[in-house]
Amino acid sequence: MSDREPRPTIHIPGTTSHTITPRTGRHSREGTLRYLKAGTGAPLVLLHTVRTQAEHYRRLIPLIAGHYTVYALDLPGMGYSEIVPGASYDEPAMRAGVKRLLTELDLHDVTLVGESMGAVLALTTAADLPERVRRVVADNTYDFRGGIARSSLLARVVVSGVLAPGMGPVIATQEPKPVLRRILQGGLGDKSALRDDYLDELLQVGGRPGYPTVARAVYQALPSLIAARSRYSEVKAPVHLVYGEKDWSRHSDREANKRLLPAADFTQVPGAGHFIALERPDVLADLLNAVA
Repeated sequence: MSDREPRPTIHIPGTTSHTITPRTGRHSREGTLRYLKAGTGAPLVLLHTVRTQAEHYRRLIPLIAGHYTVYALDLPGMGYSEIVPGASYDEPAMRAGVKRLLTELDLHDVTLVGESMGAVLALTTAADLPERVRRVVADNTYDFRGGIARSSLLARVVVSGVLAPGMGPVIATQEPKPVLRRILQGGLGDKSALRDDYLDELLQVGGRPGYPTVARAVYQALPSLIAARSRYSEVKAPVHLVYGEKDWSRHSDREANKRLLPAADFTQVPGAGHFIALERPDVLADLLNAVA
């Protein structure tokens, strides 16, 4: 992070912030990755959702840090990871960022926990690195047509505008606080779980130079996340699929993934929406700590 860029306004007790820098001679599209670290024990990696960052897990980390060494990653270009001009933000490129974390920190026996987009990346990373991944908890996989546009009419209008040719890049720079609040609350059963200081943090990140381009590219990446479902059957580690009762995915979407992962455990969280880590971190913590 340069001195001119904003810095996080939220501190999660017990965490420290770290970075992974590109090695000399590596691909030019690789940027610095930021992650938070906390706790002791076997490694557990947290992968966040569309339009969020490592602080998405602010309520979960303290609940599991007594059982695991937790690594919460800012995915490439998101949160406070470096924005590299011209970089790709499709599923393979984001997966490459997750693999960098595991390989450059030389993590083994890893529990991968992802929500939304992060859930897809947890599964595809496990397919790529079976020798490093112990198990996967995939929470509300973001691998279905429409994505966040299923949240509400407002979300459909905004996302359609961001993706539109011509004016899309301009619209992507406009993110009024009430609009972002309404869109994200569309992913919550308990609307109060979206705290105001976290919303302010997301807006600060959204003001980073180049971030609107990243946000637009991530929305454009949905087809690659849907295509990544073809990798699920390659996962050798045990998988636990978790869905909020009110998640944007439909029953047919969930059943399709259960067929791709027939040995997976399955939990549905009553009343919860797409952002379970915000509104029901206790459910995820109980699931994770029970098998630590």
